Amino acid sequence: MATWIPGQLAMPNPIPQTMSAVLLTGHGGLDRLVYRDDVPVPRPEAGQVLVQVTATAKNNTDRKAREGHYSTRDDDEAVSFAIGGKPTLTFPRIQGADVVGTVAAVGDGMNPARLGERGLLDFNIYGTGRRDINLVPDYFGHGADGGFAEYVVVPDDQFHAVTDPTLADAELAALGMCSYQTAYHMLTAADIHPGEHVLITGASGGVGTALIQLCRIIGAIPYASSTPAKAPALCELGAQAVFDRRDTRDFVARTAAATGGVPFDAVMDLVGGASTRRFIEAMTFDMVARTTYPRLSIAGASESNVSEIPWTLIYLYQVRIVGVSHGTRAEAEQLVHWIRAGRLRPVLQAAFPLSAIHDCERYFVDRAAGHLGKVVVVPDAQWATHGAPFALA
Repeated sequence: MATWIPGQLAMPNPIPQTMSAVLLTGHGGLDRLVYRDDVPVPRPEAGQVLVQVTATAKNNTDRKAREGHYSTRDDDEAVSFAIGGKPTLTFPRIQGADVVGTVAAVGDGMNPARLGERGLLDFNIYGTGRRDINLVPDYFGHGADGGFAEYVVVPDDQFHAVTDPTLADAELAALGMCSYQTAYHMLTAADIHPGEHVLITGASGGVGTALIQLCRIIGAIPYASSTPAKAPALCELGAQAVFDRRDTRDFVARTAAATGGVPFDAVMDLVGGASTRRFIEAMTFDMVARTTYPRLSIAGASESNVSEIPWTLIYLYQVRIVGVSHGTRAEAEQLVHWIRAGRLRPVLQAAFPLSAIHDCERYFVDRAAGHLGKVVVVPDAQWATHGAPFALA
């Protein structure tokens, strides 16, 4: 148990006994998200720190977990994420994976010098201590409480200090691991090399905008599938060209014209559904021009969870398909290094107060809103400093 007494820690504000938080009370609609102001503040144990949350980025996994969309079958049954053999999502649960805040207390044996330190959470709940593989992933906000609250307890070694004063807390949350580590693992799992042409689908979201930047860092050439309205921003972020995702006519010909006639080396697919076949064809239309196997890296299915693809298209063209849900400790550490070095740019669309979580959820899923990048949730007590500058106009 931590050496910690509520209200007696030497911090600018004493730690209260209760806090505001949003509780997910079960699978279902927005009514399952309940804002409360009487939730007990958690206590850090050995190996942990207590973080006072200043911003937490929204991710699509929040909605999918709430609605129970993690079925591995082609039906609509509500199912929790359960790679480890049994569901770890129990109710009530505080969601929110990409947490930024300051260390408010430390558990037994932890360094008290961390008090007041700002940091970003590596959102994974790792099954083992290995740095190179993550076979049974889970995450904060799912298998343990996350950051849609005023305080959260996290592992000391996964709360990474980021002191850059040019990054606001909401912007740092927009660089969170749920998006960036997923994106980076999509690239490493597909063995992307400098100079390769990479198509990114669903490119305007958190993972998509991360993929564009990460491709440029490792020397690959990113192409984006999105809407014409978002094309200028995506090109400014680093996309070589942007294809209208709504125009499915002559997709291979249009992409070939943009690449100089060569197939894509790889596709980073966040869309799935009927589009997947077109993406594969954009890699295989001229195998003579290729020097590596076609690679399809999948980490989402925003269009549909089911795709119809002839197996002959896969095995005759020797397409390598890799599924990605989470990355590794080593990849998280590399991303933190790039964030500290200023090599990754936050793409922050808007911030919402924690008490307005229903409005935030509606905005997040509204494709007509035309948002680009991340949406961040800020505790009401932190709103004036960390949320208001990024509120919707």
